[in-house]
Amino acid sequence: MKVQDYLRVLKRRGWLIVLITVLTAVSALIFSFLQTPVYRSSVDVGIQAARIDWGQAQTVKILLDSYVTVIHTRPWAQRVIEDLDLMLEPEALIGDVTIASDSQNLTIQIDVDANDGEQANRIAKRWAELFVEWRDSENQKQLKEDRVFAQILQEPSYQLLRPKWKINTAAGAVFGLLLGVLAVIALEWFEAGIIRTPRTLEEQTGLTVVGVIPPVAPSKR
Repeated sequence: MKVQDYLRVLKRRGWLIVLITVLTAVSALIFSFLQTPVYRSSVDVGIQAARIDWGQAQTVKILLDSYVTVIHTRPWAQRVIEDLDLMLEPEALIGDVTIASDSQNLTIQIDVDANDGEQANRIAKRWAELFVEWRDSENQKQLKEDRVFAQILQEPSYQLLRPKWKINTAAGAVFGLLLGVLAVIALEWFEAGIIRTPRTLEEQTGLTVVGVIPPVAPSKR
């Protein structure tokens, strides 16, 4: 096909591409607003050794993953539920909590997902507070120079995790655009054998059209 042919197809069926694109984008937007919002609260807990030396720093780095294992457990979740009087099962709460360690910055990040941002903040803060309290109690069993301290670096804050309506709408528009192009290609393929104009007949057969018989209107009785 020549460039003119593509332009002719676009002029004739461009409205279909636009319509499908708009419909899918609007559908994605409506679906986003119908979703129950989920917020994520995050809090960082800093880990610091009593002695500032290379050996102790390496020990702390090794301990970080074990700390994550200790605090991301069912008993820990149960304590949070009891302290905050939550109507949740421990297994459900654990599924909404993500805990990860950062050996470079010597921190542990606690992320909590919930439909209520303020509740997510409360859970994240209490989870971190229990960790700090646990480390303080463990330190009492150790020599001062071997102690490892935990400290909440900042108050937890939450942000919308999903739905991301802007991203969803943009993705819907892109999908609709592709779908519209495929629909136009399919229609053109199905109608490829239909000759509608003398020019098309000349291009496909190489013959010259010398006359056209106009359609005959049905006679009125």
